[in-house]
Amino acid sequence: MAGAVFVNNKQCRKTAFELQKNSRVFVQLDTEKLFFEKTPNDIDFVLSDSDVLFFDDSLIVINKPPFIPTEDTIVATRKSVHSALIKYLWEKNPELKNPPYCGIMHRLDRETSGCLLFTLTRSVNPKIHDLFENHAVKKMYRAVCALPKNNHFVVGQTFSTEFFMGRTSAKSAKCKMGKIAQNTGGVYSRTDFCISGINKNFAYIDCFPKTGRTHQIRLHLSSMGLPIVGDELYGSKVSLAEYNNRIMLHSALLEFIHPKTDSLISIKSPLPNGFF
Repeated sequence: MAGAVFVNNKQCRKTAFELQKNSRVFVQLDTEKLFFEKTPNDIDFVLSDSDVLFFDDSLIVINKPPFIPTEDTIVATRKSVHSALIKYLWEKNPELKNPPYCGIMHRLDRETSGCLLFTLTRSVNPKIHDLFENHAVKKMYRAVCALPKNNHFVVGQTFSTEFFMGRTSAKSAKCKMGKIAQNTGGVYSRTDFCISGINKNFAYIDCFPKTGRTHQIRLHLSSMGLPIVGDELYGSKVSLAEYNNRIMLHSALLEFIHPKTDSLISIKSPLPNGFF
């Protein structure tokens, strides 16, 4: 707790503090910072036809660029992929009186690029939600990682990482995940990996998450001594200036059964420069 709450003139740091009748509560609030959110290097993203990887009456998959959040934040003026998609669809259907519907089914971190799926009608939401919830969507990410000094990884090598994980940072701080025991709130996570290439001090790794936890791939690779290039939060000491020092993680594949046609849909996003 930040210590900004006072009960009966005494500072209170207990989140579950029980108030008594006639208690006086005082909160120190910096109104200038309340709706402030740091937005470094956000791009001015305008969605175009070339950014669309799949589009039908029910679904749309966008090739998300890095440096933009998936959805709107507390800063009303900050752009997102979701808001850019609404604008794109509305311009295609200007006769609509209200904004077109775009359902958010999953998310990519701000610096992560690649396949990002939205629903275009609420009727398919339950089936798409179940596909993600039951891990029936095949996902493949490409990560660029710095090899450890005592490197023992080779091209073609496969391995898996699994453990219980959860948030280890305070709610008021930047989100950071870590290993947490199941009996203290940790949730199970697993990712399968394959080393697809090695170039000097870098490994190109295909990542197949079997669960969908926040920062899962980033934490799993870091725990193996392979932090993703540019990911300082999870231990990377290497960045690639020629790629704007981004976290080198890209969603390269989404594969699932279409909720209406029952056909297999396989959507690939081309690897950006630096990922191969």
